[in-house]
Amino acid sequence: MIVVRVVQTGDVDALVALAQETGPGLTTFKPDREALAARIERTRRTLAGEAAQGEAGYFFVMEDTATGDVAGVCGIETVVGLQQPFYNYRVSTVVHASQDLGIWTRMRALNISHDLTGYAEVCSLFLSPRYRTGGMGSLLSRSRFMFIAQFRERFPERICAELRGHFDEQGTSPFWRAVGSHFYQIDFNAADYLSSHGRKAFLAELMPRFPVYVELLPEDAQACVGLTHADTVPARRMLEAEGLRYENHVDIFDAGPVLECHTADLRTVRESVLVPVRIDSAADSAAGAAQVAGEGVRSLVSNTSLTDFRVGFAPGVVHDGAFTLSAQEAAALGVAQGEPVRVLGATHKPRQG
Repeated sequence: MIVVRVVQTGDVDALVALAQETGPGLTTFKPDREALAARIERTRRTLAGEAAQGEAGYFFVMEDTATGDVAGVCGIETVVGLQQPFYNYRVSTVVHASQDLGIWTRMRALNISHDLTGYAEVCSLFLSPRYRTGGMGSLLSRSRFMFIAQFRERFPERICAELRGHFDEQGTSPFWRAVGSHFYQIDFNAADYLSSHGRKAFLAELMPRFPVYVELLPEDAQACVGLTHADTVPARRMLEAEGLRYENHVDIFDAGPVLECHTADLRTVRESVLVPVRIDSAADSAAGAAQVAGEGVRSLVSNTSLTDFRVGFAPGVVHDGAFTLSAQEAAALGVAQGEPVRVLGATHKPRQG
């Protein structure tokens, strides 16, 4: 069974290897052993209640329980902007008009913003190309919202997600080339590395002091504002299905969109339910699905453990006030007969291949 679980100390080697598969622009998941080990420790401190509010964060891995292969990662920052500034550009509209000349113009301006300070952030989503089939991307993305739904008291009233911006065929960001490179005088990857390691003082020291007029930029840079990286479009669709929306904030490096919403409005928070688990030791996965809902549907199911949180897809729906798992599925999720599980709806199982 494929599950998403809380990261463990022993995952660091697998994480370093997985991070080698990422491209530019994924600021929060780099192939840096020291940084990854620190993030694992920060997760441990958060779960133990030892982390300060501005430090708290969670990191999860997707694992194939049959092989132990780590196939993906995702994270949640509990509150952004308290220890390190959380900069974005706010995209606003500026109107210039002359009644005498009969001229009216409307332009976009980028203003440095701290508007999202205090939000939770879902971040660090990466799935190995080897596993980009069968709805695994959906499982990885939505697992974070199952965790938030289960431990709602640990998160603030609003939540956001920064998405990777557009890069051209040469692997460079036209927006960075037109804006950031002139102010920071370092290449994108160097700035990205410094930012991902919390060294953000250079941003405040070197960033533009005045609004940037979008229409004065080269056309390829203009087109980048709010544009999502091609590899990140599926993740954006899943976040929008969850309830997050683009509200005119973009990343200061590549102008990728920032999605946001009220935490209480997340689909998973609103629609998931807690029910007892019923374990059918004689049933395999397919038979368990047929017992309660027929073929072709499955639900997102998690345990309710904070320190050993696990979530995965299981066939079927809530039936007679309970959810049926096979013995294998129950073991993978770490639940016993009669224990509560959180269940989100039922979806059609995607075709394989």
